[in-house]
Amino acid sequence: MKITEHIKKANGKTLFSFEIIPPKKGNNIQELYNNIDPLMEFNPPFIDVTTSREEYVYLEKEGLLDRKITRMRPGTVGICAAIKHKYDVDTVPHVLCGGFSKEETEYLLVDCHYLGIDNVMALRGDAMSHQKYFEASKDGHKYATQLVNQVKNLNKGKYLHDVIEAADTSDFCIGVAGYPEKHLESPSLQTDLKRLKEKVDAGADYVVTQMFFDNQKYFEFVKAAREMNINVPIIPGIKPLAVKRHLQILPQVFRIDLPEHLIREVEKCETNLDVRKVGVEFAIQQSKELLAAGVPVLHYYSMGKSDNIHAIASELF
Repeated sequence: MKITEHIKKANGKTLFSFEIIPPKKGNNIQELYNNIDPLMEFNPPFIDVTTSREEYVYLEKEGLLDRKITRMRPGTVGICAAIKHKYDVDTVPHVLCGGFSKEETEYLLVDCHYLGIDNVMALRGDAMSHQKYFEASKDGHKYATQLVNQVKNLNKGKYLHDVIEAADTSDFCIGVAGYPEKHLESPSLQTDLKRLKEKVDAGADYVVTQMFFDNQKYFEFVKAAREMNINVPIIPGIKPLAVKRHLQILPQVFRIDLPEHLIREVEKCETNLDVRKVGVEFAIQQSKELLAAGVPVLHYYSMGKSDNIHAIASELF
C-alpha cells in the first residue's frame, strides 16, 4: 500500500514509522530483526531502509596499497523484501542519485516492482568522503528532481530507451526529503523550498523532513511550504540524541541548531547512558507537541538501535 494511502486510511490519526540502516557486509540479518521486533507492537505501516553511498577502501597487494571502490552496507532492496515478507509491512527503499547510473536505477526500480514494493524514497545523496561537493555518477542524475522524473516516467511505462505499452506498469508512491533548516548547500531556506516545489511538481507524493530539534522550525517550514502550494503530506523526522558527541556531529554534518536547554542537559551527563535518557525524554516531549498538532506520521531515525525508539513510542502509541 502507498504511504499516502496509509495516511488517508488513518483518517487524521498520527502513525508511527521508523528508518533502519542495512547491516554491514558479513553481519547476520538477525541482528536487524532483533531491533525491529520490539517496535512492531506499535503497528508501523511502513519501514524505511537506507541506501549507502559507495566508498573507497585500500587493500594491500604485493606490498602496495590498491584502492578499490565498494559498498559497506549493500542489500537495501533485498532487506526491504525480507522485512516485507517477515512482518507483512510495507517497506520504503531509499533510491539515490549518487553512486548509480540511470540504467542501474531503472533495474533497481524494476526489481522493486516485481517484489511488490509500492514506495520509494528518491534522494540525491551525499558527496563521497573525498569530494568537497556532490558529483553525479557517470550517466547518473545530478538532482533528486531528475530521479523523481525517472520514477514517474516508469509509472507511465516510459523506460530509458523505449516506451512499453503494458497493463502492468509500476505505480510507485514517491517520497522526497525536506529541510526545515534548509539543505546545507542551499543559499537560503526560500531557495530550498523552491527546490522542494520542483520535486513535488515533478511527481513527489510526500515529504519526510531531515531531523530537527525545534518544533517551531518544522511548523514554520510546513506553513511556508503550504504558501508555495506544496500540499503533499510533510512527515517530521525525529532523531533522539544518544551520545554526547552528537552535540558536535549533528550541527556539523546536518547544519542544524540544537536548543540551548537540550545542550545544557546533555552537557551535565556523565555517561552516554545518561545522554540516551535525556535524548529519550526530549524526544517524547517533542513528539507529544507534534502529535497534538496532528502531524500525519512520527518518523524516527533509529540508525540500527531500537531501545530508545521503543521507550519513546511506549509513551505515545
